[in-house]
Amino acid sequence: MPPATGGGLVGSELRARRGRCGPPAARAASRDMAAEAAAPSPKGSTLSSQRLEAAGRWAVLALVTLLSFATRFHRLEEPRHICWDETHFGKMGSYYINRTFFFDVHPPLGKMLIGLAGYLSGYDGTFLFQKPGDKYEHHSYMGMRGFCAFLGSWLIPFAYLTVLDLSKSLPAALLTAALLTFDTGCLTLSQYILLDPILMFFIMAAMLSMVKYNSCADRPFSAAWWFWLSLTGISLAGALGVKFVGLFIILQVGLNTISDLWHLLGDLSLSLVTVGKHLTARILCLIVLPLALYTATFAVHFMVLNKSGPGDGFFSSAFQSRLSGNNLHNASIPEHLAYGSVITVKNLRMAIGYLHSHRHLYPEGIGARQQQVTTYLHKDYNNLWIIKKHNTNSDHLDPSFPVEFVRHGDIIRLEHKETSRNLHSHYHEAPLTRKHYQVTGYGINGTGDSNDFWRIEVVNRKFGNRIKVLRSRIRFIHLVTGCVLGSSGKVLPKWGWEQLEVTCTPYLKETLNSIWNVEDHINPKLPNISLDVLQPSFPEILLESHMVMIRGNNGLKPKDNEFTSKPWHWPINYQGLRFSGINDTDFRVYLLGNPVVWWLNLLSIALYLLLGSVLAIAMQRGAQLPAEVEGLSQVLLRGGGQVLLGWMLHYFPFFLMGRILYFHHYFPAMLFSSMLTGILWDTLLRLCAWGVASSRLARGIHAVGVLTLLLGTAYSFYLFHPLAYGMVGPLAQDPQSPMAGLRWLESWDF
Repeated sequence: MPPATGGGLVGSELRARRGRCGPPAARAASRDMAAEAAAPSPKGSTLSSQRLEAAGRWAVLALVTLLSFATRFHRLEEPRHICWDETHFGKMGSYYINRTFFFDVHPPLGKMLIGLAGYLSGYDGTFLFQKPGDKYEHHSYMGMRGFCAFLGSWLIPFAYLTVLDLSKSLPAALLTAALLTFDTGCLTLSQYILLDPILMFFIMAAMLSMVKYNSCADRPFSAAWWFWLSLTGISLAGALGVKFVGLFIILQVGLNTISDLWHLLGDLSLSLVTVGKHLTARILCLIVLPLALYTATFAVHFMVLNKSGPGDGFFSSAFQSRLSGNNLHNASIPEHLAYGSVITVKNLRMAIGYLHSHRHLYPEGIGARQQQVTTYLHKDYNNLWIIKKHNTNSDHLDPSFPVEFVRHGDIIRLEHKETSRNLHSHYHEAPLTRKHYQVTGYGINGTGDSNDFWRIEVVNRKFGNRIKVLRSRIRFIHLVTGCVLGSSGKVLPKWGWEQLEVTCTPYLKETLNSIWNVEDHINPKLPNISLDVLQPSFPEILLESHMVMIRGNNGLKPKDNEFTSKPWHWPINYQGLRFSGINDTDFRVYLLGNPVVWWLNLLSIALYLLLGSVLAIAMQRGAQLPAEVEGLSQVLLRGGGQVLLGWMLHYFPFFLMGRILYFHHYFPAMLFSSMLTGILWDTLLRLCAWGVASSRLARGIHAVGVLTLLLGTAYSFYLFHPLAYGMVGPLAQDPQSPMAGLRWLESWDF
């Protein structure tokens, strides 16, 4: 039977890398095609044909790119108010313009680029970005949205080129481009000031670069090979620099590299010196270069954000001392702790904060109904405590009293400055942590009971040594119960203002949760010293920032009545996410994938697993397949397997995460499932066409099948495009709404 044509998929295009990977049938087909190519032909005709073919490829790529940009930039200015997480990332862009330090759970590259885009487009950083729905008015926001849309527009040509290289099939690449161009979810995410389009840009750039340097395997160490290998490393640094999700594409490139090096090691025609050169090149381009660039983004981040801001409290005292405007910056404070001093006490574990109290009581049923004691991440007057002797209430700041220093092993009281209640513990159970004791504020004007007494200890010091501000690592041992003051890091409910739980633990093991340092120190009777000695080095602040980010990520738990989603919801497009508007008078934008695209992707994953398993078993058992079928099988298993691996790596890890999750976390995986769909359906249609006797009919079956998928995808976009471009009028639950007939699932609330 004649092979199907129309996509340029022939044996020679399935050439095995370095001649090792292709089956005998594919290599035979390659030799046949090479012989045909070597046959005499008019020189002018060949050159003309090649130029025409190249021009056609460029024209198709230009068309795909133009359509991608057109859909992403259409109505980009609407709505003219903050939508969803623009309130976070737009505000962070403002912080960069104002050089104000802040804390975020993600690495800084994406926010830096947003801030740079705003700065270059005339935004002055004065818009407050307080809450969704606030109008931008005269503030320039289009530069930041335009930058995100620009990067989001490149996802389609990147995916197109990746599939074209993996499958050597123009229809497969076109089908992939259509799926992503006409997906309302990808479109929506690309049109706002978010990290997602920036992250996906670098993920797809890394994937394309990896595929391209794989295709240069027969020309190792050539200029093209070095270019794509280096670009892969640069893209990996970019992906990780935007979000830690970039680790998944790093893992995929790493697995591909290990496989590649393993095959090189098995090629006996290569000397060990040559294999060593390959290994060195990959270490330089895929490890050293990304790490250097990733570190450089943090260097720029710390250099730009040199002013004190809302993120100070998440970091150590030494870190804060480098921020202009912070009370520790270029400050001079008394060096040794003395009785009567007003102090703040900070937990040494990252992102725990300051020992804090306020006038609110623990609710009924939560231990003793006494004043709450928590930790708080921000500077606040309720963080101030007065250190006093346990057996007297005298004012040690009175000039008539001599200065008396606090020493390791002393018995003390900590009196809350704002409420005059003592730090107190007893045998009641802590609010959240079982087997720990409750910590409260107790007493009136400093008068309480023996449960207010604590022994202050400096870690690894002898009795009698003075306690140094900032540098001494101290613990507070409760005198009556023997427990140790610490913070569990657990977030209290709304009655605790979502601050962190403080407990007294009977387990005396030294952990950062139970170690503190004195930060602010006010005592007019003592001489001051400069805090310049505390300035940390760059490696220290780099390490600390990562510890804080990791802890912040782990602490992202859903709050009461907050909308979240589960990973199993995502591939089935179970429920979207409101970007803007909640009623029939609002301009409503709803993040939801085009259901035709998403359900086709889901079907394709199932079909691929079935068909791929059958083909893999048949080939492993040595079944003699026709050359065309074997060639198509190689494309499906190798090219499809590569993107299936990408989908799995960007999806399944979310099932293991304890942090809060949202629908938009699935979109990197969705890019890979769309590429798999393009490869799978092109291959299926070719296999169907291969079974037809007539070559003309075979071409027709393939062409009609691909065209049907393209038109179906485009028509579904026509139906669902208001989700991305905005809806006004009755909600879909109203039968009079133009979207009423499109609410195919009850869980869709647009």
